[in-house]
Amino acid sequence: MSTEGDYDCIVIGAGVQGSFSAYELAKRGRRTLLLEQFVLPHSRGSSHGQTRIIRKAYDQDYYTVMMDESYRLWSQLEEEAGVKLYRQTGLLVMGPENGTYQVIKNTLQRNGVPMVILQPEEFSKHIPHVNLADGDVALVDITAGVLYADRALRAVQGQFQKLGGIITDGQKVTDIRPGDLVTVMTSGGVYRAKNLVVTAGCWTNTLLSYIGLQLPLQVLKINVYYWKEKDPGCYSLQNRFPCFLQIECPEAEHHIYGLPSNEYPGLMKVCYHMGSETKPDERDRQMDKSDGDILKRYLTRCFPGLVPEPAVVESCLYTVTPDEHFVLDCHPVHNNIVIGAGFSGHGFKFGPLIGKLLCELSLGEVPSYDLSPFRIRRFQEHSKSAL
Repeated sequence: MSTEGDYDCIVIGAGVQGSFSAYELAKRGRRTLLLEQFVLPHSRGSSHGQTRIIRKAYDQDYYTVMMDESYRLWSQLEEEAGVKLYRQTGLLVMGPENGTYQVIKNTLQRNGVPMVILQPEEFSKHIPHVNLADGDVALVDITAGVLYADRALRAVQGQFQKLGGIITDGQKVTDIRPGDLVTVMTSGGVYRAKNLVVTAGCWTNTLLSYIGLQLPLQVLKINVYYWKEKDPGCYSLQNRFPCFLQIECPEAEHHIYGLPSNEYPGLMKVCYHMGSETKPDERDRQMDKSDGDILKRYLTRCFPGLVPEPAVVESCLYTVTPDEHFVLDCHPVHNNIVIGAGFSGHGFKFGPLIGKLLCELSLGEVPSYDLSPFRIRRFQEHSKSAL
């Protein structure tokens, strides 16, 4: 393969957001290069792993509305690639009635999302092997389920290549030079394009430093825990156990979430939606497992069918903004450089739609949605030192 080349667009970062951005650009007939610093597939970032939750249950209306199209785009990719990427399980949402739970319930109702309210006295009949905390209430977002993450990433990259897109992995970006033609220098070559999309996850600020920009992004190492079922299958996908989201429980300051046992037979994935700050190239030095103690206490109380000692511990990286909302915007000075960042923790499910939106921004089109919640200027408004 040539180590130099001119393209209509270069996308840096072959995670879920970058892969869908490249795919959308290729669908529009743009000659597109997808650059990745690691040899694919890899587990150094945020898009690896077998499963993610897909849901419409959100505090904010705009996420719930955006997920409507994201579901359709996932279905479209399933059809194009001929592979199953989504399995409907429902999402069990539990929490105190007058907190965030009520906000989510109201959002679902306003947007006509199919759901079931579970009365506390009937909860055990519908959701066996789970103890609903005193004072908690529950609902099920019926549309929710499991996304097969690794499979999805392979599918979209495969479709991108079928459209003539080029993936070049194992090349670390060493410099970016803005201009009418953006020049991207890597460990393996030099590439130029009219437009650049940066979707580099926790390495975003490293790349943005080449073009005079820094965002208030925090990188967290998240421990991904799997817990053994005492009675094999009681929390399984095959037995129609749902994904779940626990809000505002006594054991935890942040949400706890889980997926039915499937990826490891007999092991249920239950994790804490928070981690410890780290540097992306030094994540293995971060050994904090205090979240495991939180989960042990929670599972002992609420999931009696799980052994409260983790059977498998994996990890991934979150890259989060101060308000935990995405960045979808053009560079403040160089309009032909588009940035997508801050997705980790809840961005995977939006992958097809984010790819479409970053494509629209890159091509100078009016975005399909109001992107004001995701603009870079919101950080400037809150902190003069943010940029």
